[in-house]
Amino acid sequence: MTGDALSRAITRARRRLLPFLLLMYVVSFLDRANISFAKPQFQASVGISETAFAWGAGLFFLSYSLFAIPSNLILHRIGARVWMCGLMVAWGLISVLNMFVQGPSSFYALRLLLGFAEAGFFPGVILYLTYWFPDRVRGQIMGQFYFGAPLAFIFGGPLSGLLLLLHGNAGLAGWQWMFLVEGSLAIVVGAWAFWYLSDRPHNAAWLSENEKTALESALAIEESVRHARGPSAFLAALRDPKLFHFAAIYFLIQMSVYGVVFYLPAEVAAILGKRIGLEVGIVSALPWTCALAAVIFVPLWAGRVKRPRLLAAAVLVVSGIASAAFLLPNAAIAMAALCVAASGFIAVQPVFWTFPTGYLSGRAAAGGIAVINAIGALGGFVAPNIKVWAEHHSAFPAAGLYVLAAFTLLAAGLVALLGEQRFRQQPAKPN
Repeated sequence: MTGDALSRAITRARRRLLPFLLLMYVVSFLDRANISFAKPQFQASVGISETAFAWGAGLFFLSYSLFAIPSNLILHRIGARVWMCGLMVAWGLISVLNMFVQGPSSFYALRLLLGFAEAGFFPGVILYLTYWFPDRVRGQIMGQFYFGAPLAFIFGGPLSGLLLLLHGNAGLAGWQWMFLVEGSLAIVVGAWAFWYLSDRPHNAAWLSENEKTALESALAIEESVRHARGPSAFLAALRDPKLFHFAAIYFLIQMSVYGVVFYLPAEVAAILGKRIGLEVGIVSALPWTCALAAVIFVPLWAGRVKRPRLLAAAVLVVSGIASAAFLLPNAAIAMAALCVAASGFIAVQPVFWTFPTGYLSGRAAAGGIAVINAIGALGGFVAPNIKVWAEHHSAFPAAGLYVLAAFTLLAAGLVALLGEQRFRQQPAKPN
């Protein structure tokens, strides 16, 4: 009966929480990356150079990195419901304020503020999932949560392109409409989170008492196992070299991801020979549609192989090679390369997160996940700037893409070096 109750609790938690967390992730990813769609209109209207745009796009990740750790520790203390609501409403307001940018200074300031506001969301969700889902299903749950990134571009690309076509309506530029509408969406969803989310299983009115007991017992057993084999205190985690091995891998993966995110619309426009608008927005959704399929398949495959780290390393190698082929003259091959690279960069991440979440427990998990995410977020700052630097200091126009591809291959090597320890968790054993 306890096993049945545990299965029912997991199923209900998945159906109740995952769709809403996905919606939050879509809105979050859209608000941090929609600047890539506004780029041509925004630069022409405000007078921001390529260097200033790359710097502003990257500043988000500096403040994001600074606030991720305290934000996760606060969430661990006060609960996800209140904290997620506050963060999301705040970043929605800041996103709306982007419509009033007047030059580089205001652009930089708002990107920094947006980073502070969004810092706690992603590591907070990774931590929140450990409160609800046993190890044996968490990899699949994380894979499904990662649907949010490709969904943000599948729907967000055409949405952003359509909003840009409102240029001149009500005296607003197209990029101003984009920030207004998409920022307002974050405010609405954030307010909804306060009423919808439950902090822990024992707070969930939608679970029966048997289901609450079974789920919390399974989670408690796994927490005790993690406590025995890895750090449970935050300071102990900071002294563990493995934490920074994880962080280095995630940093390089994020460099790869944002090397695609910030420049994909421009690359698609170049392939099609068209200006960024609705058509480019629709075609830009194709790589993320492929990523949606990959994020289903790769985590499932990783859960069945003996050495998921080697699978993750192989995915990164293939994606790195594909990312070096963006500028090939053949349009079909270039688009295929974009699809492969985007798919791999997204699909490898839920596999990666099973490694640290299977090793850390307690406050070490709260702080350690945030440390990994914070260091990784710096990759989003480094990627656009190192791309511009490489192209500026080289006579080769594809130098930036090749540099980013090399870092992807380095990430693959670090994943392969994680060692023989299997980070895949054992099935939960209900009492």
